[in-house]
Amino acid sequence: MSWQYMIMKTLQLHNMIDKIFCFIVLLHLSFVNADAQKYNPADLSEISLKEKLKFYVPNVKSSTGTNYDIKYNRCYWVIDPKIYAIQGKVTTYFQAIQPISQIQFDLSNPLIVDSVKYHSTQPAFNHSANIITVFGLNIPQNTIDSITIYYHGTPPSNGFGSFIQSSHANDSIIWTLSEPYGAKDWWPSKENLKDKIDSVDIYIEVPTGNKAASNGILVNINTTLSGSVIYHWKHQYPIDYYLIALAVTNYAEYNQNIPLSTGTLFMQNYFYPEDSISNVNDVQGFPPIIQLFDTLFTPYPFMNEKYGHAQFGWGGGMEHQTMSFMGSFGHELMAHELAHQWFGNKITCNSWQEIWLNEGFATYLTGLTYEHMFNGYWWPIWKRNQIDRITSQPDGSVFCTDTTDVNHIFDGRLSYAKGAYVLHMLRWVVGDSAFFAGMRNYLNDPALAFATASTNVFKSHMEASSGKDLTEFFNDWYYGEGYPTYFINADKVTNDTLQVTITQQTSHPSVSFYEMPVPVQFKGQNIDTILVFNHTQNNQTFKIYFPFNFDSVIFDPELWIVADTAYITTGINTHLQSQNIKIFPNPSKGQFTVKNSEIIKHLAVYNVYGEIVKEYYPQTKNISINLYNSTKGIYFIKVNNQTVKKIVYY
Repeated sequence: MSWQYMIMKTLQLHNMIDKIFCFIVLLHLSFVNADAQKYNPADLSEISLKEKLKFYVPNVKSSTGTNYDIKYNRCYWVIDPKIYAIQGKVTTYFQAIQPISQIQFDLSNPLIVDSVKYHSTQPAFNHSANIITVFGLNIPQNTIDSITIYYHGTPPSNGFGSFIQSSHANDSIIWTLSEPYGAKDWWPSKENLKDKIDSVDIYIEVPTGNKAASNGILVNINTTLSGSVIYHWKHQYPIDYYLIALAVTNYAEYNQNIPLSTGTLFMQNYFYPEDSISNVNDVQGFPPIIQLFDTLFTPYPFMNEKYGHAQFGWGGGMEHQTMSFMGSFGHELMAHELAHQWFGNKITCNSWQEIWLNEGFATYLTGLTYEHMFNGYWWPIWKRNQIDRITSQPDGSVFCTDTTDVNHIFDGRLSYAKGAYVLHMLRWVVGDSAFFAGMRNYLNDPALAFATASTNVFKSHMEASSGKDLTEFFNDWYYGEGYPTYFINADKVTNDTLQVTITQQTSHPSVSFYEMPVPVQFKGQNIDTILVFNHTQNNQTFKIYFPFNFDSVIFDPELWIVADTAYITTGINTHLQSQNIKIFPNPSKGQFTVKNSEIIKHLAVYNVYGEIVKEYYPQTKNISINLYNSTKGIYFIKVNNQTVKKIVYY
């Protein structure tokens, strides 16, 4: 067998394995139990796409409310799903951060403010530029006070999804979606992530025959003299403005009681009547998901109230606190929206720049369901799909630099997939014990629980649990762009010594080098083991005691690292004592210098297909070669028909 053939086959090994594995998976799918067929790689794309559509960002966040802290909202809304309109009365209790002479709330201009009530007076107000300003107040600092706003009208029909009227089976439905800046399109609010509302009472008056879904527990249902029905929901946990929601239609109700670590959780499902049979069947798969999260992390955050689903007309979902709105009831979507109750609702990102604290975390928790459920069948497939998606483009940071660009905030490749894999790689770097301890400590931090957090605070918890400085990790993987491509050469230099040289090339100049523990699997007749190399610099060589022969080498077999195809060479370096060959720089941008201890009579440069691309007969010990007219990639230099060395042209 020629060495060229060995090189070609070794480099193609991973691609062949992937193709064979994919073929086996496709073949096997026909025989897999139908209940296990839960993972669809298109699901995450669908989720992020739908969220991208509904979470349109028409402007930057509001500057209202800087002089007060919201304590409580009492909301009364009148909704008829057959009529695209809303009538409301919203009372806001607040504490003055400083003396208040005027106060502002966010409310879109198309809605008409009928009056503002302050105690027994009706103060003057102005409603313009989507802001209500109330004048003539005299509220001392630290005082807790309240204002009530009466309004009605037609919410702006801007296609952004904040207030939607639709239909199902000829029945009308109205639902709301407020993330990130849509709350003002249907109720007077303070659009500031850091000021959570401590508690809220929600009254929704609807025509008879309809049900109204919202946050918290359903306190009662009352019928008015006119025959309409008032649903009273009460939520007594801090909640961000965009997580308050309503949905009204002729729902069928299906409830469950799910045993969890701290008691039994009431599960409330509102389905379209025509879909109730199939949806009831789908949600039978829900209890193991919430039981997993409840065990891996902390108890379900809203245990004293409920968790619920309300069906609506989007293909994706929205994690409204204690009541997710769902376009369907597949495993991926149910897991993703549920995960937000911990990451996104209990702890919310304090800036849309750090949306990964919501979406990346929820995506990773969904992945964990594939690790722990279905006998782990979908776990490697899920990981492979995330890596392929992330590496489909060479750039992109998880940190969102432009919060006016909806495509950036809700980027499925970056905020979701890469955000999730940052967590997976962090788990690899610090270890399972420290990782899950750090996650639990983060969730239990009293300064963060039912409040907001930043990436730096999360990083601090992970550093505390692991004892590691994670600054470089976050600089590279969270703030930086791209990913590495690895080049690995593994050789037995003596009967009991293994020499491994690892080089990497980054896909984006924002990161010059990814310092990572690199796992490499060695397989042979009497050996199958994974060795981990602490890769801290390029062209790093490791020598270890290894009295085994191997016939295959696999980079990162358990898929811990986001990386492009790894190029692996084995068994092609003879390391003859009579020749001491040095090549520098390597990798290079095209120019290489070769130095040998003996006269170089013949030097050939081969590509990965075993084809000669350059050939020299220098008759000297030193020679300079260039590959400027060749394609960038891996090449091999063969000196005097004996020793082969790998070079990388980038």
